[in-house]
Amino acid sequence: MFGMTLLERQLRTIKEAGLLPTTISVLLAPGNDPPSSLPDGLTRELPLQWSPNGGSLQEHLTQALQQQPETPLLALEADAVVDARLLRHIGAQSGSLVARGGEGAERTVVVRLESGAALAGPRDAQLCELVDASISQGTVRELPLQEVPAYIKKLRRDLPPYLFRVTDAAKRDEAERFLFWSNYKGSTDFFTKYVYPPLVWRMVRPLARWRVHPNVVTLISVVLTLWAVPLFAQGEWVAGLLMAYSMSVLDSVDGKLARLTFRSSWWGNVLDHGLDLIHPPLWYFGWAWALGGGTITSPIFQAAIWMAVFYSLDRVVVRMFTARTGRSLHSYTPFDVQMRTYISRRNINLPLFTVGLILGIPGFVFFLIVLWQIATVVYHYTRLVQYWDAKTTEQQVPRTEG
Repeated sequence: MFGMTLLERQLRTIKEAGLLPTTISVLLAPGNDPPSSLPDGLTRELPLQWSPNGGSLQEHLTQALQQQPETPLLALEADAVVDARLLRHIGAQSGSLVARGGEGAERTVVVRLESGAALAGPRDAQLCELVDASISQGTVRELPLQEVPAYIKKLRRDLPPYLFRVTDAAKRDEAERFLFWSNYKGSTDFFTKYVYPPLVWRMVRPLARWRVHPNVVTLISVVLTLWAVPLFAQGEWVAGLLMAYSMSVLDSVDGKLARLTFRSSWWGNVLDHGLDLIHPPLWYFGWAWALGGGTITSPIFQAAIWMAVFYSLDRVVVRMFTARTGRSLHSYTPFDVQMRTYISRRNINLPLFTVGLILGIPGFVFFLIVLWQIATVVYHYTRLVQYWDAKTTEQQVPRTEG
C-alpha cells in the first residue's frame, strides 16, 4: 500500500502513534525468515524482535506478559490497517481492553493487556476469536470506537477512527482509496475539493511506490511559485499560469504523500505552510505590475497593496479564532465549512483571474478579487466576534466525513 508492505505500514503507524514500545515482537509464520523489504532505517529505529510462530498465539501473549509484567502489552495483526489515533488512545488507557473494527474477513482488533490478564478461547484460536471469547467471559473490556476523539486539527475535520484487515489486491485498492480521501481536509476550496483530486490521486500512488520524499515535491512547488512571479510581472500569462496551476496541484500532492507514507517532517511543514502564507501577495503584485504598466502609482497596483493588507489581516483574524476557540474557523459550524469552499484564497482567486484574462477584462476581475478579499475579512471578523466567548461543543462540530 502506497509503496509499503502491510507490515511496514503497521510499524510506521506504531511509530506515528508515539507509543515508544520497549519491544516489538513480530511472530513469523513457520519456516519464514524476517522480511528483507523493510527499510534499514526503520529496523534501526524500532526495537524489533523476530519470533518464530511455534506454539499458540495465546501462549505467545501470556509469555510476553510474563517477560515484562510491568509493561502493558499491545497486540495487533500485521495485515491490518490501524488508525494511529486509536493506538495512541488505547495506549494511554488503563486496564485490559480491546477495540474491534471491520466486518467479515476484514475484521481485526487491537488488544491492550496488563499483567495478570489472559485471553480466553481455544488453544488454536486467532486474535479475533480470542477477543470475542474474552469479551463474552468479561475478562477484557471493549473500547467503543466512539470514545476515541474524532476531530483532526490539521485536517479541520471529524473522521471516526478506523481499523480493518486487507485480505487481497481488491481490498488493498479499496483501502488506498479510503486512506487517500481520509487525508483530505474537511473544509477547503472548491478546486481542491472537486477538481484536483483525480490529478493528485494519479500522482501520489506512483510517487509513493518510488519512495519520493514529500519535501522533494515541496521544493519543486517553491521553484514553480517563485518562477511564476516574474512571468506574471512581464505579462507572460500562459507560462505564469502554467507554473501557478502546477504549483497549486502539487500543494495537494506533497501533503497527501507525507501523511500516507508517514514522512511528515517539521521542515516540510514549515516550508509548505510558509509558502502557502507568503506567495499569494507576490502573485497579486505580479498581476498588478503587468496590468498597471509597471508603475506602483497605477490604481490597480494600489489595489494590490490593499489586497496584501487585507489578506494579512484575514490570516491574523483566522489565527485569533483558532487560538480563542481551539478549533479552526473553517470547521466550526457546517456553514463555515461551506463558506470555506468559496472564500478569498489562492485557489479561488487564480481561476477567477484566469477567466478575466480569457474574457479580456483582467483589470476589472482583479478589482472584484480585491473586493472579495475585503468581504472575506469582514465575514471572518464577524465570526470571531460572534464566537469570542463561545466554547467548542459537540453541537457545534460539523460531521464532515468525506
